[in-house]
Amino acid sequence: MPLLDIKETKKLTVICSLEESTAIQVDQYAAFVQRPPDEVVNSALQYAFGKDSEFQKYRTTNPKAPSALRVKKAASVSTGARRGPKPASVAAN
Repeated sequence: MPLLDIKETKKLTVICSLEESTAIQVDQYAAFVQRPPDEVVNSALQYAFGKDSEFQKYRTTNPKAPSALRVKKAASVSTGARRGPKPASVAAN
């Protein structure tokens, strides 16, 4: 039975780096639970945050702590913007 209970929720795209060994384990765990890697990362962080009593105290005393997380703005469907790399046929032109 998997340790993480992964639930779908509203998502933001953020930019962060992982150590190579961590990224490999995320992919392996995603295959194990048959869920996307981003859901594995989200659930693992929620699990860690919930278990850290000192962090919970910090959140209570610092509810407006400054944000350092880099959030990537979503592409606008109405403008025709798209996410991801350009297709090879477009990139070659």
